Amino acid sequence: MTSQVSSPAEQADGTVVGEQRKPAGTKDVRRLDRVIIRFAGDSGDGMQLTGDRFTSETASFGNDLSTLPNFPAEIRAPAGTLPGVSSFQLHFADHDILTPGDAPNVLVAMNPAALKANIADVPRGAEIIVNTDEFTKRAMQKVGYAASPLEDGSLDGYHLHPVPLTTLTVEALKDFDLSRKEAERSKNMFALGLLSWMYHRPTEGTERFLRTKFAKKPAIAEANIAAFRAGWNFGETTEDFAVSYEVAPAAQAFPVGTYRNISGNLALAYGLITASRQADLPLFLGSYPITPASDILHELSRHKNFGVRTFQAEDEIAGIGAALGAAFGGSLAVTTTSGPGVALKSETIGLAVSLELPLLIVDIQRGGPSTGLPTKTEQADLLQAMYGRNGETPVPVVAPKTPADCFDAAVEAARIALAYRTPVFLLSDGYLANGSEPWRIPELDELPDLRVQFAQGPNHTLDDGTEVFWPYLRDPQTLARPWAVPGTPGLEHRIGGIEKQDGTGNISYDPANHDFMVRTRQAKIDGIEVPDVEVDDPHGARTLVLGWGSTYGPITAAVRRLRTAGESIAQAHLRHLNPFPRNLGEVLQRYDKVVVPEMNLGQLATLIRARYLVDAHSYNQVNGMPFKAEQLATALKEAIDG
Repeated sequence: MTSQVSSPAEQADGTVVGEQRKPAGTKDVRRLDRVIIRFAGDSGDGMQLTGDRFTSETASFGNDLSTLPNFPAEIRAPAGTLPGVSSFQLHFADHDILTPGDAPNVLVAMNPAALKANIADVPRGAEIIVNTDEFTKRAMQKVGYAASPLEDGSLDGYHLHPVPLTTLTVEALKDFDLSRKEAERSKNMFALGLLSWMYHRPTEGTERFLRTKFAKKPAIAEANIAAFRAGWNFGETTEDFAVSYEVAPAAQAFPVGTYRNISGNLALAYGLITASRQADLPLFLGSYPITPASDILHELSRHKNFGVRTFQAEDEIAGIGAALGAAFGGSLAVTTTSGPGVALKSETIGLAVSLELPLLIVDIQRGGPSTGLPTKTEQADLLQAMYGRNGETPVPVVAPKTPADCFDAAVEAARIALAYRTPVFLLSDGYLANGSEPWRIPELDELPDLRVQFAQGPNHTLDDGTEVFWPYLRDPQTLARPWAVPGTPGLEHRIGGIEKQDGTGNISYDPANHDFMVRTRQAKIDGIEVPDVEVDDPHGARTLVLGWGSTYGPITAAVRRLRTAGESIAQAHLRHLNPFPRNLGEVLQRYDKVVVPEMNLGQLATLIRARYLVDAHSYNQVNGMPFKAEQLATALKEAIDG
């Protein structure tokens, strides 16, 4: 997958970029520049697997893509109910794109609950494929349909395709030694086959995947493949689907390189492994499973061959305690969690600040407070990461902006932790963690050298000429203290949470020393070298939109739409939230208006106002879903005109 330039703007949904053509003996084929598909059904209908497979084939075909898996919060809600609906949205295109899309061009609804839960997002004129077998009277009553929406005219504004998916799947598998219930489970593969025909997706990869997934149950593998092929053949032969669609590879969207599809959590795990290799240190993860961070633990546990050690602790406190112990022992130490877990880890994070040891705290943010919305996304842990500990406890904060960027953000967080001997927060979120996009695999010579030098011997001479080791003697440039691995002869030193004496590290209750140590730890964080924030402002705008984290995609898509419409607006996005880039204040002062969209109630805007005395305007959303590009474009247009 290679290219030189990117498309300048996202186009309108489903724009036809070529004439209809009809090769002899086949159905009409229409070329599109992009498509948004949403698969929706019960949590047991396999919608996430279906979406993952369609995404993998789309990535191998060479399209740019972005995904939005949407899970029910309940482990298994009652079948056929609205709380149990699971969906997977995929946006793919022949040009570069930034979001999973605002509204689906195609909705695949496996039951009445899936239709009702998603129909509000589907624009008139879109295609809806429904599994008619599930539209029984009882199933419709369960979600509040007094009459069948397939017959009462409420769907007349859509291109409705009623398909008895369950019946067709069971019929396709009648020659297999399966019960009806077992056969029905393959209806998601029938749907996948149908959509693969509609959009000319490759099929070989899915068949290989199914044979691998069910290698110990070859009969199940072949049944799923048969259902998949039956869905493809149904699309080819039925008269209800008169047109199929082509979306060409995104030949101009990617720099030259080798690409793969990657989710945010997978990219983050790979980034941690890469950082440990570049630092020539073993990687240790101390973690307690929590949605949506658990996938990082699962992935890292597979890579013992790279010196990775994973420890699934009995609770959040034990997880970070083990990680901090590993940091003391000379490992690149990581703990992963989500917002509620950060609260439990706060005391140990404070201990890590006091001990001045490198430690990565990976927070995959989700909706709160407390247990909140485990499967929904939010950006509401920023102030917790900044200030959620007792005392003056400064910690650097780094935030990735896309799923693929989670790799680079993990490497950057490790750089800061190792160079400055400090715990570092890495703030991802559920949207990035579960979403996916193409990722260019970096060349080895593009990766930073993160190697550190452990303390080897005495570093201070007393007045009487005795050479000793002072664990809190600082590097004059970084203010980092030496990292002494336990067991190194002559480097024995005291650790603990009580205040340290400058230099010696001995326990100190001296007021002046405490004041000095507090200010020194703060100065160390303030002095961290981070790149200047870059501003995208081709037209000399008066309004700046400032974002952080996963708002990058929706903000950039909205900015593109506005510029295409002739509006002038500038954009900047923050990766480093503590310390802020040194030029941020100067950048903010250039603009008459600064708008900060966030998936919280204005946490970054609060920090910006306090630090730079800028009247930053918040635009906030906390509904568990990412911003839509059109929604942001409307809000930003109002800011420009206001």
